[in-house]
Amino acid sequence: MTDHDTPLRRRASLEVLRAEAADERDVIVYERLRAGEDPWEFMEDLPTVDELVVLTLRGELITAGGGTRPTRAAHFRMLRQIALEYPGLTRAVWRLAGDAEAYRTWDATVRTGEAS
Repeated sequence: MTDHDTPLRRRASLEVLRAEAADERDVIVYERLRAGEDPWEFMEDLPTVDELVVLTLRGELITAGGGTRPTRAAHFRMLRQIALEYPGLTRAVWRLAGDAEAYRTWDATVRTGEAS
């Protein structure tokens, strides 16, 4: 078991996690609108509520594993673990695991330069 294979501590129901993520997304939208950005320019690039939940859970796994940047394989294992623990997030997990959305700047694989 590597650092990133620690079990996912179930902290809340999926509904609660989605509500928290929706609030976070609303704050992001509000701040960008207040900054004068055009919603037609940025809304498509924001993560969905489920993607935010997955990224939050992934962040918790990274923190539990000592905070080191995961390898591509560890990243995939973490996402798979999240999908197994929260089946309702499976679609979002596979979107984040694939390269189809790699243009999004918030995507971890884009920031680390690991996208193909």
